[in-house]
Amino acid sequence: MFKPFAIAAAAISLCAIPASASAQEVFGGVYAHAVDTPFTLETTESGSIDIAAGVRFGGIEALDFIGSPEPYIVGSLNTSGDTSFAGAGLSWTIGKGPFYVRPGIGLVVHDGPELRVNPATGIRTDLGSRVLFEPEIGVGYRVSERASVEAHWMHISQGQIFDSNQNPGIDMIGVRANWKL
Repeated sequence: MFKPFAIAAAAISLCAIPASASAQEVFGGVYAHAVDTPFTLETTESGSIDIAAGVRFGGIEALDFIGSPEPYIVGSLNTSGDTSFAGAGLSWTIGKGPFYVRPGIGLVVHDGPELRVNPATGIRTDLGSRVLFEPEIGVGYRVSERASVEAHWMHISQGQIFDSNQNPGIDMIGVRANWKL
C-alpha cells in the first residue's frame, strides 16, 4: 500500500494541473516488476506484479512547438510490497492511424527503502533518491475511437543526479488499456 508521502505527491501533482484542464483519458495496466534490462542495475527486488493506473489530460496548446504534450498523473502499486510510486509527467501521442507510439517523461515519488544493501555483494541497491525520473514508452493500437491497448515500458531511476555513486533503477514492462472520456 502507498505510504502517506506517495499519496501526498499524487495530490500535489493533481493540484498543479490548471483548473480549466479536464481528464481526457484514463488508463490502467498490469506490469512485470523489476525486469532486467540494460537500463537497470540490481535492486534485489523480486519479479512481482505491478498494477498501474492514471489519468491523461488534453494537450498543452502553449507547448505546440514541442508537439502539445499531454500531462498525466500515474500511480503504480507493487503487489508484493516492493517499490510502489506516484507522480506526474508529459506524454506525446505520435501517429494518427490505428497504430501509434506514446513516449513520455515524468517525476515520481516512491516508497522503496532509503537504504538497502545486497547482503551477498555489500553493494547498495536502494534507488538513491526519494524523487525519481520516470521515462516511459508505449506502442499502441486503437481498438475503437475511445479504446486503445499498448505494450508499455516504464523505468524509474535518479540517473546519478542525486547520488553520483550509484544508479540502480527499476523497469516495468506490461500491457495497458486506455479509455477516452
